[in-house]
Order: sequence, then structure tokens, then C-alpha cells
Amino acid sequence: MSRTARIHSQSGCYHIMLRGINRQQIFFDEEDNCFFINLLRKYKEVCGFRLYAYSLMGNHVHMLLQVQQEPLEKIIKRITDAFVYWYNSKYERSGHLFQGRFKSEPIDNERYFLTVLRYILRNPVEAGLCVSPDEYRYGSGKEYFCDKTDITDKTYVLQMISLEAFKEYVLQKNDDSCLEMTVVRRFRCSDEAAKKLILREFGTLYPSVGNTKERDSLNKSIRSLVFAGISIRQLSRLSGISKKIIENGLRGDRGLSPVS
Repeated sequence: MSRTARIHSQSGCYHIMLRGINRQQIFFDEEDNCFFINLLRKYKEVCGFRLYAYSLMGNHVHMLLQVQQEPLEKIIKRITDAFVYWYNSKYERSGHLFQGRFKSEPIDNERYFLTVLRYILRNPVEAGLCVSPDEYRYGSGKEYFCDKTDITDKTYVLQMISLEAFKEYVLQKNDDSCLEMTVVRRFRCSDEAAKKLILREFGTLYPSVGNTKERDSLNKSIRSLVFAGISIRQLSRLSGISKKIIENGLRGDRGLSPVS
């Protein structure tokens, strides 16, 4: 059966969604997220596209971009091939990572452009990962809300609408639905569940952290517990391990972004 032809945008603007095969997690730690963002930075230069917004959402990615020099399919292939090659090497795996063809929808008017832009910036908020788009590390919200410049092309948006009006627009509650995808949310442990996990991991609720020769093992245990849903503050409070040691352990072992 032949595949449905992709609908092309007259303006060159598209809302893109990449998702993990079988909806599996794509980004497990800070390094995974940052490597993908660096690929966006690299291929923006190579392919000459404009990137108006992006959000990396654990098991999927949203992007709002406008093609310029290279066709959309080639741009996405460059990015995904480079990421999968690196990712499979890091995690000692093989095969596909992304689910089939990427999803896309053409954007040919300013009203829908702003709707998709708001949807992408609010994705982490709606998923419960942050309170405001500027708090999310792996998306464009911080560039718009905090007047930072990195890989997001903001000029066109801010010529269309003032910054203050744009912030107000994005923060409005709405029923936007654009290429919907279920988000994998991090589970948060109760204290009782956390104590059981700590006891199972260390054999005691109050592990010793003084021996630097055992620090690698400690870091791996810290990462495992935080990934299971125990926050840094909660782990410190229940185990007696200082917050600084926990944060250093996460950074030293390709840890998750700190969650206080």
C-alpha cells in the first residue's frame, strides 16, 4: 500500500513531530537532550532553515520550522540519522529509534502559526514539567521569555506581535490541539515508596558516602533513584546524603537534570 503524499506548505513553514518507536523514551538524560539541540544548531547552519520553536518532550519532539535551501525530508533525515548513530553507540543498541515517517502539518497563515508556536512552548507546561515555558531547559520558551538568543529565530514573531503581548498570548489557557502526542510524565514517589527504593538500593536508609573509591557506585545509585522519581530534596532528606553530593553525582554520571 502506497504512503499518503505529504502536504506541502506554500510558505515553507511546518509543524514537525518526531516520536520514539512504540512511543518509547528518546531522551534519558541531559546529554541526550543537549546533543539533539546541538544537532539542530549544526543543521540550521548546514541546511539553512529557520527554527521558530522546539520542545524536546522525553518520548517525542516538536519543532516549528521554515525550509529555505533544502527540502524538509532531507533536513529531518540529516538530524535523525546523526542522532540515531550517536544514540545507538552510547546505549549499545541497534535499529530504529524514531517511529516511521515524521509527522508534519503545513502552516500557511499567521493565526495558525501563532497557535502552533504557543502549543509547542506550552507543551512542557501541559505535561507538568514546569509552571512557565521559560523554566523548561529543552525548549524555546526561555529564549522568548528571558530575552535570550541561542538557536531560535525570534525576529519574525516579534515583528508580528510585541514581546509583552506574545507572553500574554502564550500564557493564556487554551484548547490548542496540534499533532497531539501522549507525554511520558515522570512518576513522583511518596516518602514511603522512596524509603523502600533507598533501602533496596543501598541496603540501608542511611548509606555511607565517605569512601571516594566507592563514589562511582554511589553516583549510579543516585541516578537510579532520581530516575525512579525521587527528587533531590527528598533523597537528601530521607537518606542523609547532602544535596551537593547528589547533584555532583548526577552530573558526574550523565545524570538527569536536577529536580529539587
